[in-house]
Amino acid sequence: MSVRVGRFERNRLRGLLGRRPRLRPRNRVAARLLALLAFLGPGLIAANAGNDAGGIATYASAGARYGYDLLWMMVLITVSLIVVQEMAARMGAVTGKGLAELIREQYGPRWSLVSTVSVLFANLGICISEFVGIGAALGLAGIPPQASVPIAAVVIWLLVVRGSYKIAEKVFVAMAIPFFAYPVAAVLAHPDWGAVGHAVVAPRIHLTGGYVVLFIATVGTTITPFMQLYLQSAVVERGLGPEDIPAERAEVATASIFANLVAAFIIIATGATLFIHGHRTVNSAADAAKALEPFAGRFAEALFAVGLLGASLLAAAILPVTAAYVIAEAFGFEKGISRRPREAPVFVGTLTVLVLVGAGVAMIPGIPAIRLLVYVQVVNGALLPVTLFFVWRLARSAELMGQHRNGRIFDLLAAVTVLATSALSLTLLGLTLTGKA
Repeated sequence: MSVRVGRFERNRLRGLLGRRPRLRPRNRVAARLLALLAFLGPGLIAANAGNDAGGIATYASAGARYGYDLLWMMVLITVSLIVVQEMAARMGAVTGKGLAELIREQYGPRWSLVSTVSVLFANLGICISEFVGIGAALGLAGIPPQASVPIAAVVIWLLVVRGSYKIAEKVFVAMAIPFFAYPVAAVLAHPDWGAVGHAVVAPRIHLTGGYVVLFIATVGTTITPFMQLYLQSAVVERGLGPEDIPAERAEVATASIFANLVAAFIIIATGATLFIHGHRTVNSAADAAKALEPFAGRFAEALFAVGLLGASLLAAAILPVTAAYVIAEAFGFEKGISRRPREAPVFVGTLTVLVLVGAGVAMIPGIPAIRLLVYVQVVNGALLPVTLFFVWRLARSAELMGQHRNGRIFDLLAAVTVLATSALSLTLLGLTLTGKA
């Protein structure tokens, strides 16, 4: 199968492969591999950023409390994630504009303000949870959050403000490597693979408030609003156009499958250990890692912690950038990674405030980590329909997208995703109002 490579990727490949007119068979294989790797970027970063500290805590809680019973939903969520991510990437490539900018142009400043406030509210909460995750992961090595979190905040700020977009993107892609720790941790947990397979194809639903809330939290952390916003803006900043859609579509699908496999392995790891041995409550992300040691060994605990650190660092960098993109696009200000404060004061100021607040709150002693992490994902699940509605409506617009608008089947899948998440949000609201959440 051939991979279509766009302008940005062709330039990268020329530097890697040179301009030799002919390649030997072995070199052709290497060239194809490099072509595949060349377009890795926005899709992979966005999908893996969803497996952040809150996501890990939510998946660990799902496995500890219900074993493998929530694995079946990961299949459905993966399909929905691919659909949503593809629409966001396609819109960025076709229009050359971010989602917030399109909302402002197509629906007016009032709706743009609603979308912006929703994103800022959610992103601030998640940003705090990421720095909590950084402190929790390094806390397993005996480093207090008061030391680790400020250093991480400074490094992240320097990367997105002082570095170039290409350098930042390479660092973000490299941060996906620690996610491979979770499949290994799951194998070390020695799960019953027959039971795992049965849970995937045979749904087991619990009609309880706790199950529904955790279900919504899982949806909220797997299809997070900031993922679509970042992806579309990153595609625009990378300079991708309509000719790059096939390659970006392949990246989005591959990255979404990889990210949700990682999520499934977290559920499997905790389901095979904590749930089986009656340890049904996870009080922090660090506790989830520690709890693995008696059942899967010290190595599994270390792997879980490495994965948590990588995930938290990635999301802690992406979230402030996403919020800055949204504000700049919504009000027409200058934007872009590597922009200096004098060039893009609103963009840099927004991400600086989020980094400072996120790191500051995370250093508060005794902060209820797991409660914060999980409920932030519940908030994401409630706010998700707002973002998805605009993504769906804009991606199906013939006037805006032309020949690249949603096809009939694709549009149906998108509509079902929007309706399903809206129904979950209303369910969450009802449970909250009745005190059952």
